Amino acid sequence: MARHSILRATGVVSIFGAAGPALDEVGLSAWIAQAAPGETLVYHRGFLAVDATSVISKLPAEQQRALRLVASAALRAAEQGLVHLVQARIGPDQFAYIAIARARPRQAGPSLSVRLLEAA
Repeated sequence: MARHSILRATGVVSIFGAAGPALDEVGLSAWIAQAAPGETLVYHRGFLAVDATSVISKLPAEQQRALRLVASAALRAAEQGLVHLVQARIGPDQFAYIAIARARPRQAGPSLSVRLLEAA
């Protein structure tokens, strides 16, 4: 039985550079603010728990720090209901960490900019 991924290469925006994470918290927030529901963003490729841990990571210290900040910002955005966070296996010990934009809430409440500030 074949496994099918719902992710298509044309529907995923990758910000991961060859030398390491190229996205910062501001870039992630900007993407969340303008993303249409269902749009996806790969914010890291690798093994996040390993890549962000100084003792075992092969990334330079500054890239580890940037990765931890982006991952924390993504988690806060998910907790605010702005994105879904998923991961897809791309190889042995290799994953794509993906943020999927959620529909904006219709009920009265904090504006998107307020929610992004709270998530920062």
